[in-house]
Amino acid sequence: MNLNRACRKSMKSQTHFHLPGCRGCFALFFVFGLAFAHATQQKFEAVHLDGQDYVSLADWARANDLEWSWFNGGKTVDVTNHTTRLVFEENSAQAEINGIRVRLSFPFAVEKAVPLIAQLDLDTAIRPLVFPPHFAETRPIKTICLDPGHGGKDSGNRVGWHYEKNYTLPLAFEVRDQLWKAGFNVVMTRTSDKYVPLPDRPAMADKAGADLFVSLHFNATPTGRDEAEGPETYCITPVGASSSNEHVESSEFGPPVGTGPTIANRNEQKSLLLAYQVQKSLVQNLAANDRGVKRARFAVLRGAAMPAILIEGGFMTHPVESKKIYDAEYRRLMAEAIVKGILAYQRLTALPNMANGLASSTR
Repeated sequence: MNLNRACRKSMKSQTHFHLPGCRGCFALFFVFGLAFAHATQQKFEAVHLDGQDYVSLADWARANDLEWSWFNGGKTVDVTNHTTRLVFEENSAQAEINGIRVRLSFPFAVEKAVPLIAQLDLDTAIRPLVFPPHFAETRPIKTICLDPGHGGKDSGNRVGWHYEKNYTLPLAFEVRDQLWKAGFNVVMTRTSDKYVPLPDRPAMADKAGADLFVSLHFNATPTGRDEAEGPETYCITPVGASSSNEHVESSEFGPPVGTGPTIANRNEQKSLLLAYQVQKSLVQNLAANDRGVKRARFAVLRGAAMPAILIEGGFMTHPVESKKIYDAEYRRLMAEAIVKGILAYQRLTALPNMANGLASSTR
């Protein structure tokens, strides 16, 4: 990226806090919940690069009791403590948070040997995942809307005689059955091979009072078929940022929109946490290539009034992964991984309601 300094803002660090050692998951999220309020108040000296405010990653790391170091010949920065590892690469918007790839809105930058990260990415990606926030509004997850992608005249991706719509629906049935067993109510945007307009899908979820919206898809690529594989999970793009895959967003998933706010941005941090937990579960439980958590303003996401994600379960064009997608047993395992991710999200959002009063929520 072109690193032109247009201006400097004089905002010295006002708040520092320390994370004590944690024993067990609940203690960890308790500390993170308390820490988030302080983290959001931190102010650092900002550098204006390509129209965005960037801050020193080193300053932010020190303020949060994280250590940082260069590796890979000074092109990559590693930020760690005893519970967290973040990896950033110069001029790349691809970050790694505790082993899972997360797409940033703006590239990580280095200027005069100083590692810099966009303030927007700290606020909308790094902090919400490293320090899960506490939301005053808390509601248990009871009803989940599953959206089998495509249907009817919309076949989705086509590879030979395989149509995407014919695999998203049985995957949705498998996820539904496993969610039922876990005690959730489930509604579906379609239960047969019929066409449902994109805006109608989140509207159906809203009408049913759904607490989560999960859209299910499979990927394809016209080039690099031997290389492109693995799941990726989308959530709504932050206000003011471009989406991870704008050309797909504006063609297959509805008309293009600007970078302004949508209904879905009201639940932006919750959707991010849900996407992260589901992507982590897919990668770990399927031993799949990690294509990461990404951002988009797909019509089915931007119209959702509840936390919403869109899952691309893998590539129908990959010679090995495609055979897995067409296999019912593999789809059962994929459904199991999706449900595990949802349950992990539920455990995080349920913490404020637990008898021990531990405070860390994203709901």
